[in-house]
Amino acid sequence: MTNDDDLPSPVAEQLALAQRYFDAWNAHDGDAIAATFADGGTYSDPTVSTLDARATAHYANGLFASFPDLTFDLSLIGLTGDGIVAAQWLMRGTNTEPFQGLPPTGHEIAVPGADFIRLGAAGIESVQGYFDTRALPEQLGLDVIVQPNAIGPFAFGTSAYATSANGNVPGAFSLTVLEARSEDEKAEVKERSREIVQELLAMPGFISWIGAVIGNRMYTITAWESAEAVKQLQSSAAHADAMRRYWGPDLGIGGQTGVWTADHLNGRTVRCRGCGAMVRAAEICHCGAPVPEAPAWW
Repeated sequence: MTNDDDLPSPVAEQLALAQRYFDAWNAHDGDAIAATFADGGTYSDPTVSTLDARATAHYANGLFASFPDLTFDLSLIGLTGDGIVAAQWLMRGTNTEPFQGLPPTGHEIAVPGADFIRLGAAGIESVQGYFDTRALPEQLGLDVIVQPNAIGPFAFGTSAYATSANGNVPGAFSLTVLEARSEDEKAEVKERSREIVQELLAMPGFISWIGAVIGNRMYTITAWESAEAVKQLQSSAAHADAMRRYWGPDLGIGGQTGVWTADHLNGRTVRCRGCGAMVRAAEICHCGAPVPEAPAWW
């Protein structure tokens, strides 16, 4: 016969359930995380909208894939009343795999945060997480850009740049534009673009590449020594695979590609360190001071 004094108190049971929730996170077990939720239980934090138990497991598995050593170190956990557990934690991990469509940085993170967990008789009814959304990308070495989507006729986005050691003046530019339909499609195109650029860097005649994303519209501008050099794209396995995907049944709304040849390019200019004048790249400025070497703009 069991003595009532030996039975766990309601407070102890609630804290034990919250602890199982964090243990499942630290065990990298998405199914165990989902199992701590009651039917209709939800999870949300500053980066995701309200998720049900299965979507929470999927979200967690994505983090485990990007940060294989991810852990949550609890510094404080306690019952605040009305069936709510407050937990303060430090999320640690190393980004060794792609994260949100970006290549791994290899950086370690240590992001503090807190969860407020509402508990019911059947399990977790809701988890509301809070953390500094700026801390994570900054610790990964990523730029944090805050800007409007659009103002009047202007639309805003982000860009990337890659350049070879080829400092020659470009004679042709290959251009592409693709209208994506979702964040997943944009992430796929970005990853494919990185693979293509890795092959371009080894091609004679390749000078530089710029990629830009504005809303769902994605652009690339690639500088080459000549239109003939552009034909090397035909030998790129990554480019050929991307074209098969583009012409297939399920990527993007539409797009366009083309090659433009230069009509004329004015000479490059640099700022003289002696007199401050902007002068064409040459060995000596009119003031007599040596002119700095022109950067490889392209």
